Amino acid sequence: MIAEIQCLPTPSGTEAAPYRHIEAAIAAVADSRLHYEVGALGTTVEGPDDAVWAVVRAAHGATLAAGAQSVVSVVKLFSSSGDAPGMDDLVAGHR
Repeated sequence: MIAEIQCLPTPSGTEAAPYRHIEAAIAAVADSRLHYEVGALGTTVEGPDDAVWAVVRAAHGATLAAGAQSVVSVVKLFSSSGDAPGMDDLVAGHR
């Protein structure tokens, strides 16, 4: 499964660390040890279905645990019952 998650916490951070709550979401993805890539407007992660669902939940919750008052997360998912390209395959022609 491939997922892209965009966490939109309110506020995005603190005065001293303007993106603290967003960085907490990215850290949750990194802690999963799944293959991921941070983009300008979201983070893409790839792995077994259950692991990807767990990291999406962890990223969403990490923003609140870091001190955000609220969060909206936008998630896009790709899965296939057969042999499907991975996230690196899907972007290789554009790098």
